[in-house]
Amino acid sequence: MKTASGEKAGSGLPGRNKIKMMDNSFNPVRLLGILDSSEGVSTDSRTIRPGEIFFALKGDNFDGNAYAIDALRKGARFAVVDRRSRAADILAGGTEPDFSERYMLSDDTLQSLQELARLHRSRFDIPLILLTGTNGKTTTKELLRSVLSMRYDTLSTEGNLNNHIGLPLTLLRLGRDTRIAVIEAGANHPGEIAALASMAMPGYGLVTNVGIAHLEGFGSFEGVKKAKGELYDYLLETGGKAFLNADDPLLTGMASERPGLSVIRYGLAFQGAYAVHASGGEICMGLSLPEDITPDCACGAAGGRMLSVQTALAGDYNAANVMAAINVGLYFGVPLKDCLKAVGAYRPSNRRSQLVHTGRNTVILDAYNANPSSMRASIANFASLDVPDKIMVLGDMLELGAYSEEGHSMIVDMVSRMDFRVCCFVGREFARFRDKGDPRFVFFGNADAAAGYFAADPPSGATVLVKGSNGVGLSRIVDVL
Repeated sequence: MKTASGEKAGSGLPGRNKIKMMDNSFNPVRLLGILDSSEGVSTDSRTIRPGEIFFALKGDNFDGNAYAIDALRKGARFAVVDRRSRAADILAGGTEPDFSERYMLSDDTLQSLQELARLHRSRFDIPLILLTGTNGKTTTKELLRSVLSMRYDTLSTEGNLNNHIGLPLTLLRLGRDTRIAVIEAGANHPGEIAALASMAMPGYGLVTNVGIAHLEGFGSFEGVKKAKGELYDYLLETGGKAFLNADDPLLTGMASERPGLSVIRYGLAFQGAYAVHASGGEICMGLSLPEDITPDCACGAAGGRMLSVQTALAGDYNAANVMAAINVGLYFGVPLKDCLKAVGAYRPSNRRSQLVHTGRNTVILDAYNANPSSMRASIANFASLDVPDKIMVLGDMLELGAYSEEGHSMIVDMVSRMDFRVCCFVGREFARFRDKGDPRFVFFGNADAAAGYFAADPPSGATVLVKGSNGVGLSRIVDVL
């Protein structure tokens, strides 16, 4: 592990088995020195690598303290354990003498992880972009990484590690070669974005959009709006800048409610760009944009030269995500030709706007997450496609709380007005509407039952939209399509 200056910090520390501590209480500064001569941080004893620091986190259904000794035996450089745990008793009792100087005792191991991450982050004077939003944040993060990597050594959130555990783990991967970071922040309760921003200390922020999601935690749409606005609040307080979709009246309104917030505007209409609508069987989105496109500048004068890029993203609703990535890239000095090259080369593989050719059918797989706004966008895009034999597989939208019945009813009504062969609804929430009476509707309680339906009478030559929350497990249906 190297610091931002490029020096191998901690090189003057004693050997890994000769660390002398005054006591074993958690000390973030001391642990930071150990981090610099370690191989990183882990919270999973099953995958711990020699030389890593192990944090024994505790949750409702797991307790990492039970595996701390095992992690040390596997070669962990160090362990941070709960001082009230059995592991602490063993380590302090001297029954494992080889580990007597390789642990710290914490009152709250998660808080200690976050404190170490914040301290480590503070040593890096690099641009850090914190990204949040109801829909599209992971796709936008991946696009940003692709674009910025054309010029910089870019650190970004891996997968969906965007919460109070995943974000500090990402920050602790900052190394001497990192030149820019793109950190994703997810939340389902008020105050979480503010806490994550305080830890990541971004100089830049981007809210993709605000929609109806996680209402069990936020309580209402206004609660969602306030929570996403916590990123703008942080940037206003610290003098940071927000990349702002000028086409989105909700986001521009939120920004205007915070006088003094510095913004960098972008947007399809704002900059004279447009999605190339699918036609002739083409499902993935293309984008046409002015050659003179510039962040925070309304451009695209009539008659100016337009450039085009073809993406591998299914769904015109991704145009705003692509525009965000291009504008962030341009702002940080990535040439437009490299931005377009990166966007065109990006291939989604995470069940988000992913096009899958099964051999018999073409599947639009968008089954990692779902809420009423993303579901409407997916269905509307599917309706616009000029393809034959349309089939839909729609799974429940989870975590909507009291809004669940209304949200699912709205989707059923929307689908009933569309042209398609069959729509397979999966889950208990959609099952409430079995009596809608549309002969094209079929309902199943779970994904296995739906998979059995398609296995018994496999479609061929169809285009299938698969959309729903990850917890419904719709991706297993793709195997039989």
